[in-house]
Amino acid sequence: MKRILIILILAALALEIEAQQLPVYSQYLYNKFLINPSVAGSDGYTSINLTTRQQWIGYEGAPQTYSLSAQTRLLKQGYSIRENIFNKKIFKPHTTGRVGLGLNIFSDINGLIRRTGFSTSYSYHMWMNGSTQLSFGLAFNGYFYKIDQDQIQVEDPDDPWLYSDLRKGVFIPDFSFGASIVNRKYTAGFSVLELMEGFVRLGSEAYGNLKIERTYYLFGNYDFELDAKTILQPSLLVKMSEQLMPQADIGVTCNFDNRFWVGAAFRTGSAIITNVGFRKDKFFIGYSFDFTLQSIQRSTYGSHEFVLALKFGDTLRKYRWLDRY
Repeated sequence: MKRILIILILAALALEIEAQQLPVYSQYLYNKFLINPSVAGSDGYTSINLTTRQQWIGYEGAPQTYSLSAQTRLLKQGYSIRENIFNKKIFKPHTTGRVGLGLNIFSDINGLIRRTGFSTSYSYHMWMNGSTQLSFGLAFNGYFYKIDQDQIQVEDPDDPWLYSDLRKGVFIPDFSFGASIVNRKYTAGFSVLELMEGFVRLGSEAYGNLKIERTYYLFGNYDFELDAKTILQPSLLVKMSEQLMPQADIGVTCNFDNRFWVGAAFRTGSAIITNVGFRKDKFFIGYSFDFTLQSIQRSTYGSHEFVLALKFGDTLRKYRWLDRY
């Protein structure tokens, strides 16, 4: 009986993993780097971002996500002339201001599943027509993937599942790719996460394989300047995988003097999202609340997400990475 119960739990778990394998972010607009590696350094800032998300508060086993990310741009350096051993003057190699770097450390808890790992990103940026930037990015992801054994009890001490790699934990490497276009008025991007679809085996053919499905993201936003200090920004995010039908976040945000913003979005078939944020010098803070449209809302207090960010480089040096500078 206990073995049957475990199999049922794992079957339900597999369905849950297929429905939401990767973390969901409601404030992706303020840190697109989390879903697209080409964004690393695209704005020329050095940014540090802390994100914490509690989904379906009040519901046992609900997803929880914690992320600490950093990104920067290798800015242009001045030319210098040096003499080699033959007393010949040469130019010292310099950075071109086209390379961005990023790092993300995360912990994602979804039911019995624990995913803790990191992602390192390399991005390359180039200018088109003098005002539009085209970027490409590649990320290496690695995470430790396991089931929380403290939440499961097995009656038979010789059960082979006790010694499976998944319960003990396995390290899964993978890659992600992204491309994006940035303009003064708009931003658009496409990315593919979990390119290699890393999989884990539970240690017995009876349980089969659980694959981390390849996930696709497409996003875009456009800025309408209502006046000198007010910007209205409609946005769209489409997410899909082989198991998840296309899901879209359709929203609009109003930004006042680049210091205060408020917005709302509709996540198709899932939730209504509200968000608010404030900026003070280098500090950014944001909060979002998701009201779930599914029946689970009766048992929860909604989903909450907090973002705290630091951005450095809002000076003339920030513009040194522009080719036209």
